[in-house]
Amino acid sequence: MLRTRITEMLGIEHPIIGGAMMWLSRHELTAAVSAGGGLGILASANYTDLDEFRDALGRVKDATDKPFGVNLNMFPSFRKLDNNLYLDVMEKEGVKIVETSGHRAPDHLAGRIKAAGMTLIHKCVAPRYAKKAESVGVDAVTVVGWENGGATGVLDIATMVLIPRTVDAVSIPVIGGGGVGDGRGLAAILALGAEAAIVGTRFLAATEAPIHPRVRQEMIRRIESDTMLVMRSVQNTHRVLKTPNALKVREMEARGADLDELRTIIAGENTSRMLTEGDLDSGILSLGQAVGFVREIKPAAEIIDEIARDAEDVFEKMEGIFGRGRGAPCA
Repeated sequence: MLRTRITEMLGIEHPIIGGAMMWLSRHELTAAVSAGGGLGILASANYTDLDEFRDALGRVKDATDKPFGVNLNMFPSFRKLDNNLYLDVMEKEGVKIVETSGHRAPDHLAGRIKAAGMTLIHKCVAPRYAKKAESVGVDAVTVVGWENGGATGVLDIATMVLIPRTVDAVSIPVIGGGGVGDGRGLAAILALGAEAAIVGTRFLAATEAPIHPRVRQEMIRRIESDTMLVMRSVQNTHRVLKTPNALKVREMEARGADLDELRTIIAGENTSRMLTEGDLDSGILSLGQAVGFVREIKPAAEIIDEIARDAEDVFEKMEGIFGRGRGAPCA
């Protein structure tokens, strides 16, 4: 069993956190990740209606009694998001774990979240942002290297460097990610000093992820070199699946297209149509380099068990080679 400050803090079995993904981290996938022993995170931005959001929280609680979290999105959005309204619902529904993500520390939300007795995790992309988050009272930080799918920031720091630099910069627990798709990745994240791994792309292959079968099969066909960075020109860099649309976005950016022109492709409703209808010529799909590990579709619980078991095997193998070291995460 892999036990860390994060598993103890969150009350979860395995140090595996589900990435909050737009259009995908809805109640089905959130509950499945939590029920499997990780921490599922519901992406609040998926719900434009507060009653719909409240219903999603209820569905997660009906599906599992295990801990789960809610992500509050602070990134630029075409749709105005009032996170205080989401927090109104979360407080009434007894949500215990909150993840914030965006281009700034959650200083405007931290006081309210902590006063409500919620555990607060902030996701960012550099040690200096992690230090700022620690200074406003967050309980843990998540950092993701640029191998990550979706928002990567503009600093282009790889996971191998980002995690130990962040661990050295803060005293609170660190969750690390970016390219984690199997047990070797989890073991590496822990060896770098993080106390859990955040996993996104691999969970797109979970049977509970609300994705059209055609998109799933496309993921299985792709490898780690089949992603690319777009939207850097509008200060919102994302790693996405390499498709004709993604290549078109890059070409548009190279010739100076403005946001309104880019929206004809990158608008969320286009991606939603891709995921629900299987229209691969619509929108762009956030996807990390860990797509290279996606080889079959299986339940989230099986993915978690496989990753955790294989990570434990790595540590046992290392123990056999080097002997049990101080601070090993196995208990």
